[in-house]
Amino acid sequence: MEVAEHTPLTPLPPSIVEVDERGARRTLRDQIGRLERELGQAVIDARPGVLGAPAEAPARGGPRVLSLGELERVRDRLADRLQDVRHELIARATEQAAWRELLERMLLAPGRYRHVRVRNADLGMPGCTTYESVPRLGLVGVLMGWWQVKVSSGCPLATGGAPALPL
Repeated sequence: MEVAEHTPLTPLPPSIVEVDERGARRTLRDQIGRLERELGQAVIDARPGVLGAPAEAPARGGPRVLSLGELERVRDRLADRLQDVRHELIARATEQAAWRELLERMLLAPGRYRHVRVRNADLGMPGCTTYESVPRLGLVGVLMGWWQVKVSSGCPLATGGAPALPL
């Protein structure tokens, strides 16, 4: 019986696979840019200062090229923030609609909403105007059931709280 000699196989050189990430990077950058624009527009629509503080971007010690994983995390954080802002805007719009409906009912029947106050901020409008259901002619109005909606004249004037300058 003949035994075949076994010759060890020569190991193949390690294959280096070069992956072209340019397409993936371009797609992620496009997605991040679109999400940043949408988030910026949502914050503008909400008026500055109405929403919570903007999300902080962690400092990494200077400019650098982000890896694909880091780009995906940036995109995911932006998408989450955009979704949170949109939910907050929808909740605020629902609340403002309820306040507007209350004001309409209050204007139609002021006696049903005694001493109820609605502010422009509740309605999502700028300014300091308030609407309040108050009795007409004071105590006589309370006794007679004469109620009206009083519209304030706006923001109060600044009162002198600063000390006068010495002469």
